[in-house]
Amino acid sequence: MAQTRQFFKRHLLFPRPLARNESGGRRSVPPGCIVAKEPSKLHEFRVPYRDVDMHGEMFRAAYVARAEEAVTEFWRRRRSTKSDPHFTVSKVVCTFHEPLKLGDLVETHVGVSKIGGKSAGFLVHMERDGVAVAEAEIVWTACDPESREPIALPEDLRDWLYQFLD
Repeated sequence: MAQTRQFFKRHLLFPRPLARNESGGRRSVPPGCIVAKEPSKLHEFRVPYRDVDMHGEMFRAAYVARAEEAVTEFWRRRRSTKSDPHFTVSKVVCTFHEPLKLGDLVETHVGVSKIGGKSAGFLVHMERDGVAVAEAEIVWTACDPESREPIALPEDLRDWLYQFLD
């Protein structure tokens, strides 16, 4: 857990500003230049009544659903292209540290945990009041849109993911 906390502090919680062009928008940077990551606070949610059991704790399946929402928000940073593959979830692992209660405000942070030849793994860290409550690892496998057979990750996609890799 200490390693995870260090990762988020070092890479995601205190990022440097992105490169900007004259009009204030993002600009492309030549290869080899160092560009900081965007802030990783991608998703914030309050635990709703529908996700709480009779003991007042959030259902374990809701943690996975919220982690998937955070990964979806992470992907909104990247404009899709025609060469993007179809992705399927091939693995989900969740570690629970403290139960969430009705009305708790939770921040999720997403980083890339691994990049394989045909898959990418995402680490979703959930915090309440600065305290880790859960971590989820979600692995997506790239597939051909028609045949659904696993295929290699496109190079441009791999390059984009590498900037978020620990």
